[in-house]
Amino acid sequence: MKKIWMKKSQSFKEAQDFDTRYYHAMSAQGRLEVMQFLREMYHKIKGRHKNESRKRLRRVIRVVQ
Repeated sequence: MKKIWMKKSQSFKEAQDFDTRYYHAMSAQGRLEVMQFLREMYHKIKGRHKNESRKRLRRVIRVVQ
C-alpha cells in the first residue's frame, strides 16, 4: 500500500519552495515516472481515445510575441 502525505504551508511561496526542493531531491527517472503518471491520469479523466499512443511526449512549439 502506498502512503499518501501532504504538507501544510503558510503561503503559496512556501508551498512552491517545498515542491521545488521535493522534485529536485528526486532522481531524473523518478521525475519522469511522476510526469508519466500525471499524463496517464489526465488522459483517463479527459477520456482521450484509447488507441491513441501516449508512450511519447508531444512536441509543441508556441511563439509568443
